[in-house]
Amino acid sequence: MNLPNSITMSRIVMIPLFLWMLSPHFPWQGPEGTQELLASILFILASMTDGFDGYLARKRGQITTMGMLLDPLADKIMVTAALIALVAYNPVVVKVWIAVVIIGREFLISGLRSIASSEGFTIQASDLGKLKTVIQIVSVVSAILAHRWYDWQFGYLVIPVQWIAVAAIYFTVLVSTISAIDYFAGFWKQIDHASIDRRKSFVLSRNKGASSPSAN
Repeated sequence: MNLPNSITMSRIVMIPLFLWMLSPHFPWQGPEGTQELLASILFILASMTDGFDGYLARKRGQITTMGMLLDPLADKIMVTAALIALVAYNPVVVKVWIAVVIIGREFLISGLRSIASSEGFTIQASDLGKLKTVIQIVSVVSAILAHRWYDWQFGYLVIPVQWIAVAAIYFTVLVSTISAIDYFAGFWKQIDHASIDRRKSFVLSRNKGASSPSAN
């Protein structure tokens, strides 16, 4: 297993550890917020590996079929696990319907990518999709921190942790929905072109087949 794939696997290994940190069985719970801080740091580290493994794979020429399978799978598992855990951990911020919308979007995109791959084309990730990923990280981390703190006060500076968490999670829903529509529009355009190309190829092959006897 090469280095990029090992990094991807490390992200998958981090997921059960992350869920344990958000569980009632985690030993370091209390007003100090150790549980929330450790879980937030772990999620940030796992999210950082998402871009790093792809960068290394492209730079080192180590793009493999296993990596192409594991990378999106690790992303989907990480997002799904985080949102489901947060529905129980901080239901004030992460409602059930929010988790359903965001997770449903991930499954929809995965399904469209599978169909696109079977049709012989790919759809590149848009800037909206990349923005969604960044906002999603902010929303998950802030929702974890909002479980312990309503806000952070540093003298005259007040950071509204819970307000940021609520705003980020709703913004994630908005961007996820818009990016899904954008992706579907790109998919439909490509699949329509692929269908036209197949019809043209079929007509040409029939014409060639019909003209061959007379040529003989």
